[in-house]
Amino acid sequence: MDIGFIGLGNMGFHMARRLIEAGHTLTVYDTRRAAIDRLVALGAAAAGSPREIADRLETVIASLPTPDIVLAVATGRDGVIAGKRVRRFIDTSTTGAEMASRIFTALKVKDVVQIDAPVSGGVSGAEKGTLAVMVSGPRAEVEAAEPALKVFGKVFFIGERPGAGQTMKLANNVLSATAMAATSEAIVMGVKAGLDPRVMVEVINAGTGRNTATETKFPRNIIPRKFDLGFTNGLMMKDVNLCLAEAKSLGVPMEVVSAVARLLQHACDEIGPDKDLTTIVQPVERRAGVEVRAPHSNDD
Repeated sequence: MDIGFIGLGNMGFHMARRLIEAGHTLTVYDTRRAAIDRLVALGAAAAGSPREIADRLETVIASLPTPDIVLAVATGRDGVIAGKRVRRFIDTSTTGAEMASRIFTALKVKDVVQIDAPVSGGVSGAEKGTLAVMVSGPRAEVEAAEPALKVFGKVFFIGERPGAGQTMKLANNVLSATAMAATSEAIVMGVKAGLDPRVMVEVINAGTGRNTATETKFPRNIIPRKFDLGFTNGLMMKDVNLCLAEAKSLGVPMEVVSAVARLLQHACDEIGPDKDLTTIVQPVERRAGVEVRAPHSNDD
C-alpha cells in the first residue's frame, strides 16, 4: 500500500519503520525534521505538512500524543481534511470516544473516513510488531486498511461506531495504570518491612497478584532504577482523565481509578509529567522513606 504516516515519536517511529520493512511505500511527516530524516534514511519519502501527505495519498495514519494535536492534524487549516486525495484517516493515538466522534463527523463532510485504531503494547510492542490494535469504523474501510494494521500486531475489530476502539483503549490503559499504582504501593510496603523486591516480584508472578507491572516494569525498569519504559506520567494521566470523563458521561462510578489518578497526579507534580511512567513509584517511596532496589545494589 501507499501510506502516509504522521507522528514519528517513540511509538510512531517503530510503526512507520515496520511498514517500510513490510514493503509498503511510506511518506512521513513530523514537526521534528530529525525524526523525518531518520525514516527517510530507511526509505520513506518526506512531506512538509499533514495536508501535503493528504494531497498525495488515500490512506493516512497518525500516531500523536494528545487529542488536541490529533484534532489539529486531522481538521486544522493545514490538516488532513484539506488534502485533495485522502480517503481514510487512521488514528492510532489515544483521544477518547468523544474526540474520535468529533473528528469522524468533521472528516465525513469531506468524504474522508476516520478509522480508530488505538494500540497497546508499548514501545517494545511497536518495535516487535506485537501491539494490540483496537479498530473501529466502517467494516469495508477497516478491511481495506488491514494489510497495514496487521504490520503493527494483532488486529481486533471492536465495532463500527466511531470511538468504540477508543473506549476499549481507555479500559485497557486504566487497568495498566492501576497495576502500576497498586504494585508500587505493595512493593514499597514490602521493602519498608525488609523484603527483597526481587523476591517479591518472583513470588507475585508465581501467584495471583501477577500483572504487567510485576512481570516487566518492576524487574526491568524500576528495581534496576532505569525508569526507561518510554511512556510518560503525563500521557498516562491524560488517558486516565479521558477514561474518568467517559465513565462520568456514561454514569459509571470509578472510585478505584479516581485513586489511581491521584497517585499519577502526585507523580506529575513531584517528579514531572515528562518523566517516565515507572517513576510513579517515587512519590510512594519518598513518603515511606525507602527505595525499591536490590539490596546492596551498586546502581546508585
